[in-house]
Amino acid sequence: MGLKSVLYAKIEMKANKDVFYDVFTNKPHLISTMCPLHVQGFELLDGVIGTVGSKICWMYTFEGKKKISKQIIETIDHEKKVLTFKEFEGDVVDIYDNFKSTLHIETKGEIDLVSWTIEYERPNENVPELVNFLDFIVGMTKAVDDHHVKMN
Repeated sequence: MGLKSVLYAKIEMKANKDVFYDVFTNKPHLISTMCPLHVQGFELLDGVIGTVGSKICWMYTFEGKKKISKQIIETIDHEKKVLTFKEFEGDVVDIYDNFKSTLHIETKGEIDLVSWTIEYERPNENVPELVNFLDFIVGMTKAVDDHHVKMN
């Protein structure tokens, strides 16, 4: 068993939280046009977009290198605006075990927030935490948010 890790980030949104949630739930194929420096492609491998159990593939650039992530959608909670993705194949799980990312969109007072939680296991202490990867996710989130702000 590896060393369990959890990283968490909250990002204040400028755009409408419902639009943001809809993109990640029902229109993930559009994300590459909203933040092409981060995500270059999306493919539905199995199932139906926006349903639990669907398998998806992301093509992205991280630290200057082309990467892939094949994920299964584990959770969709429309009421709480929560999505959970578990990576089953790809560059991250080649090194880290049990990688899971959770997107949660909420409102605190007048502020809409996007929260990302990434959970994973490092095989040993010599393998670094995924802080740079969390920064990548935050950057992608801000790019999608900026895209929606420019649209309005």
